[in-house]
Parts: sequence; C-alpha cells; structure tokens
Amino acid sequence: MTVSYVDWGGRVKLTWLPTTELPERKLITSVHAFCFDHDQLLMVDLEDRGWDFPGGHIEVGETPVECVMREVMEEAYAKGLCTLLGVIEVNHSENDQWNEKSLYPLIGYQVFYRIDLTELLPFAGKYESNRRMLIDPGKVADYFKGWNKTYQAIMESALSC
Repeated sequence: MTVSYVDWGGRVKLTWLPTTELPERKLITSVHAFCFDHDQLLMVDLEDRGWDFPGGHIEVGETPVECVMREVMEEAYAKGLCTLLGVIEVNHSENDQWNEKSLYPLIGYQVFYRIDLTELLPFAGKYESNRRMLIDPGKVADYFKGWNKTYQAIMESALSC
C-alpha cells in the first residue's frame, strides 16, 4: 500500500491497493491502462491534460475491462491483452471542498490495468488525443504531470506483472 496526497480541487488522499478484485461498480470513477509494447510504455497526449495514460469513464452497460479496452482504442489506436493490477482509493475525507453534491463519491476508486499491446493501428486522432508515443518507463515522470509515489507503485506493479 502506497499513499500520496494531491490537490484535485482540495486535499485528496490516493492509496494504491494491488488487488485482483474490483470494488462495487458504483464506486469506480474511472479506469486506466499502463500499456506496453515489449519494454516500452505507451503515452497519449490528451487535449485537456497533456501526456497521460489511456483511460476514462465507464459508459452505461460496460464492464471496467470493456471500458479500458475502448479507451485504449479511442485514445491510442491500440489493442492488447489486459491484466488487472489494482485500484487507487481516492479519498476526499480531508478535502474541505467536497460535499454531498460533488461529482465524485467521498471514497471512490480508479482501476488500473496493464495492457500488453498486440496491435498498434495507424493513429487518427479523432477523439481526445493528439498523438501517442512509446517511451522508456523509467522516463515517465518527464512526461506525466503530477507523477508521484502512488503512480510509481502502480508502475512497479505493471513492470513486475
């Protein structure tokens, strides 16, 4: 278990929980993937966030796995084999900006997967990403804004998977 604090509209506690079980669907706020082409990490340049990992929100009727595979296709134009790594517990209990009307639950979860790429399709940029690239995983902090020890713990789980 690794803990970090971030400022996401107030003080938010992030706790990495490696697990093979998903939380209740209503508590999952998003899904994300660390995608690998052999020993290279796939990053996407998202319009609103800059360099990031593919991921997003689950649509009605989707499972978390279906969602992450869709997001990887939409944002990175890639396909692969998916393995659950675990979840980040996103805890707003120390966030003085959070209230019952907030967009996210007091305690929610972001689900993380490792995807071993089997296919990189031509990049079209039709959705929210502008481009993609493969990098050495050790250089991810040079690209990902807000890299912290919780994300590093996820990376370590992904690399050891």
